[in-house]
Amino acid sequence: MTPEAQNAYEASALQGNIYSMIRLADNSDDLCVAMGNCPEGRKDPKEWLEIAKKTAGTQAAEGNAESMYLMFRITGNDEWLEKSAANGFAFAQYYLGTGYRDGKGFFILPSKRNETVENLMKASAEGGYPRGMMEYAAIRAEKKDFENYRSWNKKAAEAGYTSAVYGYALNLSTKASEFGFPYDPITSYALMHLLLELDGGGDILDAAKYSIEKISENLSSEQIEKAKILSKEWKANHPPLSYFPDKL
Repeated sequence: MTPEAQNAYEASALQGNIYSMIRLADNSDDLCVAMGNCPEGRKDPKEWLEIAKKTAGTQAAEGNAESMYLMFRITGNDEWLEKSAANGFAFAQYYLGTGYRDGKGFFILPSKRNETVENLMKASAEGGYPRGMMEYAAIRAEKKDFENYRSWNKKAAEAGYTSAVYGYALNLSTKASEFGFPYDPITSYALMHLLLELDGGGDILDAAKYSIEKISENLSSEQIEKAKILSKEWKANHPPLSYFPDKL
């Protein structure tokens, strides 16, 4: 961790940010910690861990579902994750659901596992977590419930989830969508154009560059200009693009 990041996390932690406390607790590879010569007054990782555990524990006892999830991250005790999900923290619902989907936990019947995963992803989606929205959308698509698939794909895109924006745009570019999306190449171009702003490279940026070229083949210059205006309007009226990575 750079000195600048260390200072930023400490300032945030001192204001009660438990995420920053946990990051500082994980900073055991910091050079001054290894050398045993940190500046006087700087708390070491063990101290930050105890402060994080005490703060999160107090809030969890008061019913804070997010703090229950943080207690899971601090202690590694799955019961805290389950409590967080049961109390409505959308990320915990998604996280627990992906764990069950990938084989975690014991279920007598595979159908019960699948049912539990679907219920968790539905709760996460309804709780507003975009990655949960797309996981739930995928489950509904597998069951040929394309109406819900379309609805949640659109909602996740409107929330700024980068992968959902690309998927939604791609679906709108298809004249005969197997999922029942309307053919809307102008909106499709607009969203692909928005994705061109990604500055980290990666698969989605490359895919957007390829797709926008294909979409433009069926658009007039006037339609392309209209799409670019729509892209600006979308950007102004929706959250910024994000991959929604875990905070820790």
